Amino acid sequence: MNEYHTFCLLFFIAIIITVLNNRFTRIQTTIAITAVTLFISILLKAVSGTQWSLIAVHFSYTIQQFDFEHFLLHGILGLLLFAGGLGINFDRLKKQKWEVLTLAMAGTLISTCFIGAFLYTFCQLINFPLTFIHCLLFGALISPTDPIAVLAIIKKLGAPESITTQIEGESLFNDGIGLVIFTSIFTVSFSSEPITFSTVGQLFLQEALGGILVGGLFGLCFHFSIKAMGSLYLKIILTLLLATGGYSLAESIDVSAPLAMVVSGIIIGNWSRFKALSPQESEELDRFWSIIDECLNSVLFAMVGFTLLVVSFNSQDWLLAMLAVPIVLIARYFSVSLCYQFFAKFKAYNPYSVGIIAWGGLRGGLAIAMALSIPADIWLDSNHILNLKQVILAMTYSVVIFSILVQGSTISGLVSEANQLKQ
Repeated sequence: MNEYHTFCLLFFIAIIITVLNNRFTRIQTTIAITAVTLFISILLKAVSGTQWSLIAVHFSYTIQQFDFEHFLLHGILGLLLFAGGLGINFDRLKKQKWEVLTLAMAGTLISTCFIGAFLYTFCQLINFPLTFIHCLLFGALISPTDPIAVLAIIKKLGAPESITTQIEGESLFNDGIGLVIFTSIFTVSFSSEPITFSTVGQLFLQEALGGILVGGLFGLCFHFSIKAMGSLYLKIILTLLLATGGYSLAESIDVSAPLAMVVSGIIIGNWSRFKALSPQESEELDRFWSIIDECLNSVLFAMVGFTLLVVSFNSQDWLLAMLAVPIVLIARYFSVSLCYQFFAKFKAYNPYSVGIIAWGGLRGGLAIAMALSIPADIWLDSNHILNLKQVILAMTYSVVIFSILVQGSTISGLVSEANQLKQ
């Protein structure tokens, strides 16, 4: 079975779950897909050694052969981020620009350092051979909130406008920022050549600023191209070309393709929507990208649940996996509250803002994809028992599952409380 067949299988399973969920339970679709596929994964692991083991082994092998990292980071991520940017209201974003930028940049850096320091301290206490740079690497991949998970759940809850804008804006931008930080630490961790702070700083500026500038250039070029088209069909095709070809081109010139797609999506979704599209055409464009977004999200969250078949746990992995959840939650709350202490000097905020943004900072497939990109041949002990990739993947997976299933299903309570107060 090739990767296309695996994609079709995942899509089929996700759609069946979606239909049944819509018919019987009506919980958040992304939560339902993740929960059911996780349950299937647990069953497949449980039937090992029984008469059903052949089916379990074959299905597990199929999932393990699917290149999830490449599928997301070099495949559908551009489409999902462009769709997310397309739905951002720029006027609202401008009102919250300092909050969004501070949370996306300072918040992500604070969280990365906090997680790295706390995890390293604990590893030293239990004599676990995880170096500080590897702890920072985990902090870098788990600190950014996943825009795919966030937009799929938060935007349907009806949170206060200012809070929703901050969560959506932060998740879209700190995704790109987080990938740049992860790439920088990844380079320091695994490069055979000496790395200096100036090299890391240059890489960060090239990726982050380059991605924003390239995204702006792409957005402007395609805006005028869309404006010149008379056919709605061609206008929609051009947006699809921008999200696919633009992402690939940004990757090829070594700038942040995720940031480029967010910026391009914001330009098309705000400028082109009013200058190059009629109201009816705008509705058709939104409908098209909504379908793309829902379909790809369904496959992505199915893969998140099935990733359990790829993760190997030993006793020490379990310990770190359980510890990772509270560390990440505390780091998230600390970084958000620190940013809000600064914001509160200039204007008043909904008292539930910190809680909603901290608890609503969901993690998803993007963190798993980054964890899967870590080389598989790095061992932490001489006996080749503790593998760096599997240790970080186990911690990442526990945080992602807790985030989607627990945080995603309980955030509505905080939103309801916030809605009862004036923004």
